[in-house]
Amino acid sequence: MGITDELLKNNVTYAEEYVPDRPLKPAKQLAVVSCMDSRLDIFALLGLEIGDAHIMRNAGGVVTDDMIRSLTISQRKLGTREIILIHHTDCGALTFTDDELRNQLLEETGLKPSWSPESFVDLDADLRQSMERLRRSPFLVDATQVRGFVFDVHTGELREVI
Repeated sequence: MGITDELLKNNVTYAEEYVPDRPLKPAKQLAVVSCMDSRLDIFALLGLEIGDAHIMRNAGGVVTDDMIRSLTISQRKLGTREIILIHHTDCGALTFTDDELRNQLLEETGLKPSWSPESFVDLDADLRQSMERLRRSPFLVDATQVRGFVFDVHTGELREVI
């Protein structure tokens, strides 16, 4: 049995205790952008419950055009106002450069990606850049309530980046 089959069995148990018909809009009017790293349990580390916030994840937790698309929908159609960005120590996006990955993909596939890998060398600087991308976006309803944090994978603590 593959992992997907195991997960489908887990879903049967989940569905038995599932609470249906929760409100569509996040209760805390919060959107969280974080890295996709499997060590980050965003709900637990922020003390959130299902239905409290939109949790959006990608490689590095960077603010890309697609993340701005999701945040725009989150704010304009689903009522979120505060945005929290979470980067973390020991991130995979620190282990390569954009050119390195682009060249590898070109060599292996014959094509360079149309998208930017968005690697970085400085957590705080990249977090500040992502916050600035949000503050400058004309599509968000409210970009004044944007805060950024670095999660330490060794201690479990958040450190705010100003």
